[in-house]
Formats: sequence, C-alpha cells, structure tokens
Amino acid sequence: MSESASLSLDDLTPGRSARFSKTLTESDVVLFAGITGDLNPVHVDEVAARASRFGGRVAHGMLTASLISTVLGMKLPGPGAVYLGQTLRFTAPVRIGDTVTATATVASVDRERRRVRLETICTNQAGEVVVKGEAEVLV
Repeated sequence: MSESASLSLDDLTPGRSARFSKTLTESDVVLFAGITGDLNPVHVDEVAARASRFGGRVAHGMLTASLISTVLGMKLPGPGAVYLGQTLRFTAPVRIGDTVTATATVASVDRERRRVRLETICTNQAGEVVVKGEAEVLV
C-alpha cells in the first residue's frame, strides 16, 4: 500500500492501525502561530514561557493534534475520508524538537452508515502520551 492509498470500507476492521511521525520544529510552531493567530507567549516568547508552568516554550496543542488528521486523510482510511469529529485530551506538553507519532486505530465500523470510529493517540519520542482522543470518519 502506498503512503496515500485509500482503503475501502471492507479493509477497515477493528484493531487495524496506522501512524505518522514528525519532529516539530521552530518553523512549524511559528508558522502555525501565524496561520491561526494564536500568539500565546507560551508558544512564541521564550522569556515569558520560561516563567510559565511549562518552564519553556511548547508547541500548540492543536498543532500536535493536527498530525492525527494526516493519519486519517493519508493512511487510515486515507484520501476521500471525511473527518466528522474528534475528541481530544492534552496530557503532556510537546516541546520544539520533540518527535510526535500520531496513531489511529479502528475501534468500530458502522458499514450501513459508512462511518468508522478510531481511537487516536499522539506520543513523543519517549513514548509518553501527549494527546489522546477519538475520531469519527465517513468512508
């Protein structure tokens, strides 16, 4: 299967999973801040961020969670899938330079409605869970 192969509904069975990894860079954080307008100092100002509960700059939670969209749109189920919803819980900060792996695992398939529920999780390079939730897609 190629990186962006679309899976059919019949290919989607509980337990099937896919993942995508990316190291978040200074540029990623700055560009995300510019695109979204979220210029919270904890993301863009090292001096202010050092005084925060995080002790330094952290990536935007939604930047980290957006890697889940890559898994769903490019791998599982892949191109043509329509993202219907997502729950998220941010469990640990992500720092610039962290490598985040987003994993989606099929939890259930409603073949009649062509909907798939997936458990979603993002971990850092140490295996620590940084984001977890659940997604629903239309296939």
